[in-house]
Amino acid sequence: MIKTILVPATGSDRDGAVFASALAVARAFAAHLEFLHVRPDAAATAVAMASDGGGATMVGGLIDRLEEEASQREEKAKQLFDGFCQREGLALRDAPPGAEGPSAQWLRETGAEPYWVAEHGRAADLLVIGRPGKDEGVLLDTIEGALIDSGRPLLIPAATPLAALPDTVAIAWKPSAQAARAITGAAPFLDIAKQIVILTVAEDQRAPEEDADRLMAALRWRGVPVSFRHLQPDTHGAPETLLSAAAEHIALLVMGGYGRSRLREWIFGGFTLHVLQGAAVPVLMAH
Repeated sequence: MIKTILVPATGSDRDGAVFASALAVARAFAAHLEFLHVRPDAAATAVAMASDGGGATMVGGLIDRLEEEASQREEKAKQLFDGFCQREGLALRDAPPGAEGPSAQWLRETGAEPYWVAEHGRAADLLVIGRPGKDEGVLLDTIEGALIDSGRPLLIPAATPLAALPDTVAIAWKPSAQAARAITGAAPFLDIAKQIVILTVAEDQRAPEEDADRLMAALRWRGVPVSFRHLQPDTHGAPETLLSAAAEHIALLVMGGYGRSRLREWIFGGFTLHVLQGAAVPVLMAH
């Protein structure tokens, strides 16, 4: 069951859509939302930026400018949080309430966003993180850290905010530990789904049914209809084929992540780049 959800609050205009998607999940599970803002360490950033020289005067002026920018971003993040909670009628709590229903909490740290998101993420049941823009939103390093270092499932919403959870869960299946852990992380979503679709993509000569039969048999014990589709990759490759199939079912796509060295290549490659730029479905990943 999902009872605590961590959501980075970046102070970006993109935050509102991410907040809305996180709330859709919170409503489904009567969960508590923790909105985390990480304020950059201006002094550390200035020293790193001025490491090639410039002297104390340059560093001091840079720190002042970075502090001002950080204050403006933090103020905007808090305003977005306050406005969202007020509009949605979210109770502000730092301890479990007596009554059921979503609640919210503001958290703040200073330092590196990837570090603090992973640190807080380890204590949460789920992380909901939006897609980064060119100059705003979460960092790609934050997504990588959340997936690899938190040990928790990560939900990346679609470009359009979730109003409610999809009735269908699509599982991008291959016989790997990462895919198995993704299914474990998605268990709460599977429990309330009305349909589960197992998707495989032709990658070798093995019969896909051999890999999927055991999973289908196990998932059917949940009392939810389970179907299987074996896909042939189109000209855009296996990842695009999976995303297109999930979009046909208007589904939440569940998939495993890679190890750190492969993930770094994967994050800047076609699949995740497509997800970050506007996949039509939300994607839940686990490492």
